[in-house]
Amino acid sequence: MARVMGVDYGSKRVGIAVSDVLGFTATGLETISWNGRDDSYLLDRMVQIIKEKDINEIVFGLPRRTDNGESEAIISAKRLANALEEKSGMKAVYQDERYTTVIASRYLREVGASKKKKKEVVDQVAAEIILQEYLESKRRV
Repeated sequence: MARVMGVDYGSKRVGIAVSDVLGFTATGLETISWNGRDDSYLLDRMVQIIKEKDINEIVFGLPRRTDNGESEAIISAKRLANALEEKSGMKAVYQDERYTTVIASRYLREVGASKKKKKEVVDQVAAEIILQEYLESKRRV
């Protein structure tokens, strides 16, 4: 089996997580920093990860609002997902990512991560949460 990639979109950093080959567990892989405007490096790196890790499915976290309205963050995340679909030839699926960064930050604080370390990995941990929730939802079906 091939792996699933989880993406936590941010306007400055994008967290990436990948599943194991059986699709049971998610692991944070890396945080890609970008300027929020020119997504060419970001897309190239994501496609490189797709190839290197034999990814066959992409899960994008959507930062839904509590009123379910479309925010600028949702529009931007979908725009990036569409660009990645075009560049990779793979279809992205969406997963609600409400509060994942808050949960990731709380977890990192509880394990005693330094402020610097938290900033480096919080987006990866959020991507890991998004992907793990998606993998678990597939098993429940």
